[in-house]
Amino acid sequence: MRRSVKEVLGGTEAAKGLTVQGWVRTRRDSRDFSFLEINDGTCLGSLQVIADAGIEGYDQVQSMTTGASVRVVGNLVSSPGKGQKWEMQATSVELVGTAPEDYPLQKKRHGPEFLREMAHLRPRTNLFGAVFRTRSRLAHAVHRFFEERNFVYVHTPIITANDCEGAGEMFQVTTQPDGGSDQEDFFGKTTHLTVSGQLEGETFACALTNIYTFGPTFRAENSHTSRHASEFWMIEPEMAFCNLEGDMDLAEEFVKELTREILEGPNDDFGLFSRFVDKGLEERLRCIVDRPFARLSYTEAVEILEKSGQSFDYPVGWGENLQSEHERYLTEEHCKSPVTVYDYPEAIKPFYMRRNDDGKTVAAMDVLVPGIGEIVGGSQREERLEALRKTMSKEGLSEEAYGWYLDLRRFGTVPHAGFGLGFERMLMMVTGVQNIRDVIPYPRTPGVCGP
Repeated sequence: MRRSVKEVLGGTEAAKGLTVQGWVRTRRDSRDFSFLEINDGTCLGSLQVIADAGIEGYDQVQSMTTGASVRVVGNLVSSPGKGQKWEMQATSVELVGTAPEDYPLQKKRHGPEFLREMAHLRPRTNLFGAVFRTRSRLAHAVHRFFEERNFVYVHTPIITANDCEGAGEMFQVTTQPDGGSDQEDFFGKTTHLTVSGQLEGETFACALTNIYTFGPTFRAENSHTSRHASEFWMIEPEMAFCNLEGDMDLAEEFVKELTREILEGPNDDFGLFSRFVDKGLEERLRCIVDRPFARLSYTEAVEILEKSGQSFDYPVGWGENLQSEHERYLTEEHCKSPVTVYDYPEAIKPFYMRRNDDGKTVAAMDVLVPGIGEIVGGSQREERLEALRKTMSKEGLSEEAYGWYLDLRRFGTVPHAGFGLGFERMLMMVTGVQNIRDVIPYPRTPGVCGP
């Protein structure tokens, strides 16, 4: 009977005739037997196998070096060793695939920078195995959160003719690399990889009430920071009959729920993060789960920063974007909790955000968390047809190109709101990993597009 290492280590009783398959982490030899540590990636722990001389396949043991794949049949017995409940007494071993001496993941401990150069092998390490198991758990938690609240999962397009953010930093999709008119191109117009599924998501929210998207997004931004990637995943709910207050409430609830999933779930992987990646991780995540998020208007936040006495690298002033150092000061020093900042200046936010009555700000909000800064950005959308047309005209956007978007305001318009949560930034928050390149399987950044 084949069992995973996770199943075996979590077993409650001894068993005979089990088959385990995986990769060798270490091998130690004595005169009459060998110890093999086998890991199959299903959990952080490895299974200790005792292979006595004379069992079937023992002549292959010397080739079972670190990285080799093996199949072991044997009996699960209580282990006298410290820190392990079970071990396997092998009745047969089989070498499935060899790993020669130049296998790069030997006993020497390698740093994340070295391992980024071999993204195809790094999931075999303890750290990255834990990161990507956590990524899987968190993705399941995302879908469960919205399913429990009757949201409909919508797949918005990856190829789009719309620029949601208005920044123009988009990857073009074309079959005319050497020139040619838009009409000659594959779609008959200029198209790009999406920066957000929001605009298309709004069309479904205005029919199905509550929807969410969860998929890859792309930014052609020449940024080399530890928080930016050219390809990343976004979770974007949109809610009809919802205002900014409801938007902020859902975002806070969402961040808390995902954080709680990691704190209260299986603790082996989280234990690795809190011991070896960030010793203050658990305390910080408990703060997110246990405390209400502070709420500050953008104007209040700027006043706090201006009066802080801090020397920031980027100047603080009303009308300027908050930088990471400002966000972290608000969360880590001033409020000592997550913070939701709302009502941002109109001039620094996109056209689709609802204009406030003060004529200066929009009904936008960002959720800031300790250690990361911004993790959620959202707004109430502009549902008033004439107000939206006025903003589009001011920003030079074509009513013809966005006619379908204006139709949402012509035909049964409703107040609606939504936000986007960067999945990789959420993973950075719950694992303590400091670089976005280390929480996505194959990072895409300027100059880097590996296997």
